[in-house]
Amino acid sequence: MFTSRILTGLAAAVVAAAGFAGAGTAHAAQPPTGPAAPPSAAPTSGPSAAAAAAAAPKAVPKHAVTGYWQNFDNGAKVQKLGDVHENYDIIAVAFADATAKPGAVDFHLDPALNYSEDQFKADIKAKQAAGKSVVISIGGEKGTVSVDDAASAANFADSVHTLMEKYGFDGVDIDLENGLDATYMSQALKSLAGKSGGHPVITMAPQTVDMQSPSNGYFKTALAIKDILTVVNMQYYNSGSMNGCDGKVYAAGSVDFLTSLACVQLEGGLDASQVGIGVPSSAKAAGSGYVAPSVVNAALDCLTKGTGCGSFKPSKTYPGLRGAMAWSTNWDAAAGDAFAGQVGGHVHDLP
Repeated sequence: MFTSRILTGLAAAVVAAAGFAGAGTAHAAQPPTGPAAPPSAAPTSGPSAAAAAAAAPKAVPKHAVTGYWQNFDNGAKVQKLGDVHENYDIIAVAFADATAKPGAVDFHLDPALNYSEDQFKADIKAKQAAGKSVVISIGGEKGTVSVDDAASAANFADSVHTLMEKYGFDGVDIDLENGLDATYMSQALKSLAGKSGGHPVITMAPQTVDMQSPSNGYFKTALAIKDILTVVNMQYYNSGSMNGCDGKVYAAGSVDFLTSLACVQLEGGLDASQVGIGVPSSAKAAGSGYVAPSVVNAALDCLTKGTGCGSFKPSKTYPGLRGAMAWSTNWDAAAGDAFAGQVGGHVHDLP
């Protein structure tokens, strides 16, 4: 994601691994979480009911739209959480900050937003009352959080859980754009799940280069936490050409790029409900890779129904595909909420 106060592209990441081609960069920048248990599945009152409620999965729609909310002003529309369009089902608050303690993070509202902590917390509760999830995002373009041993993994889990308790966040988004250690990040996220009742909302926003193979750290992490992972919203922007699941190279900014790279994840072990298409919400939101809402919708139809495809057509459909993601809700608002209205509405209309 973009964390700088001015709009910039991310540094190019060159793919050098055998069998893969192209160069990639990143954005500033989601068990599959199904419906909560029906009333008959748990007691309705008393201590046991409270325990059952704490352990119940956070309800995330079958088809969901994720949006990043900017805790900074970089020229996009400044928003309060309450201003975020209602079509965003998962709102990722960007970003938590690294601390001096290895692996640990903290969060502070940017004074430039003129947003009190009490109002922020109240807005989180209001979004949750409307059926939305609000998570804290870790990383971004300039994020420096490193989880590379058991101690930093414990610090990460403890500090994120503290933020969840303090602000009421439903979970965490991983947007580390300078690499991650699959062993210890998986350990940290599993620990966080245990601390928070077993079912936090966990989203990820890897760069395209990070999801080219199940042997890559991000992909390995996603597979290692598949039982608690909500969605991977790969960044299909600020990227060079990449290999699709058919072995052909596809250029960014096309329906084929979206569908063929989603296919890599879908055929690499992730459940369809754990795959989302991450794109810039407007032409100003990223250095490259913007596609019109109609292109995103065509890709969603191609993957879920086999219609609207370009030259690449997957060998099967994935009707359970989770949905789409936008960087950011602020840039979307600055462009008249075109993404939320057109892509958001289309995602919610998927069968």
